[in-house]
Amino acid sequence: MTDYTILVLPGDGIGPEVTAEGVRLLEAIGRRFGHRFAFSEDIVGGASIDAHGIAIRPQTIAAARASDAVLFGAVGGPRWSDPAAPVRPEQGLLALRSELGLWANLRPVKVDPTLADASTLKREVIEGVDILFIRELTSDVYFGKPQERRVVRGRREAIDTMYYNEDEVARVAHLGFKLARERRGKVTSVDKANVLESSRLWRAVVSEVRPEYPDVQFENLLVDAAAMHLLRRPRDFDVVITTNLFGDILTDEASMLTGSLGMLPSASLGQLRADGTGLGMYEPIHGSAPDIAGQGIANPLATMLCAAMLLRYSCGLEREAQAVEAAAARAIADGLRTPDLAAPGEHAIGTREMAESVLDRLAG
Repeated sequence: MTDYTILVLPGDGIGPEVTAEGVRLLEAIGRRFGHRFAFSEDIVGGASIDAHGIAIRPQTIAAARASDAVLFGAVGGPRWSDPAAPVRPEQGLLALRSELGLWANLRPVKVDPTLADASTLKREVIEGVDILFIRELTSDVYFGKPQERRVVRGRREAIDTMYYNEDEVARVAHLGFKLARERRGKVTSVDKANVLESSRLWRAVVSEVRPEYPDVQFENLLVDAAAMHLLRRPRDFDVVITTNLFGDILTDEASMLTGSLGMLPSASLGQLRADGTGLGMYEPIHGSAPDIAGQGIANPLATMLCAAMLLRYSCGLEREAQAVEAAAARAIADGLRTPDLAAPGEHAIGTREMAESVLDRLAG
């Protein structure tokens, strides 16, 4: 029996509801496949601000560093949304990414054929879409300095610094080309090289890495063109590598191809071991959704698919990861829908019922 240590950080809003289902799923995987998962839990984001006055405590980061993986819920909500507040929930998430060296955020966007009509785009446009976004995660305007608001000659102004160095770009490029080799063999690099100096560096470094992967197709796209083509020809994309800011925006856009943010997981990874595994943080991209928190109607599938990515990238358990993904797909194919997925007039089920349906199909 193999042991794995998992830190659970539910966070705010619907975070506790969906992470609870992720834990139940991993426990079920342990029973079925003979693994043992040891879970510990802590608070982060708004919950940590309320309890400790800071978005994350140093001991929480230390616990994450000592774990095999972190299962993360979501942070934020109206009660902590004052833009002038010196402490904000998102600081906890950014600190984890930075302190754990999680520089690559993998966001798969795959359209389930039985959910194609849930998208606002035509079925013939989105059928067959299967994109892997790799968003650089520890640089750009989120971390560049200076980053401040100030008063100059009696007038308020603000500055954010869009910073990259060549090593940060190269490691994302290498990861993108390597993963493309395991998929359909195409990389699209997205930047704004016609305007931004940081993007011109990005494009130059990616072009230097590219010759090491002659078997992989490649294209450069400006971010505005990429945003358009995601809606116009989404099937043409395979692996997309891009910056922190652009990746943040484009992946939310791409989520609408699937019909709901509630379907999309993500994995934040750093330096991997020779076997391709390493410490990672696994987080649904849907956010805290405070408007539905506590109602038992949040879609747990993104978090359950996060658990599949956790099994794959931090535990090296590919068979188990595929079992989770297959069970989730069967639940959707059998017509089960949470409110975010249900068509008008279609029956919708709650968080626990959807999670149970996946666990039933996992056991079956």
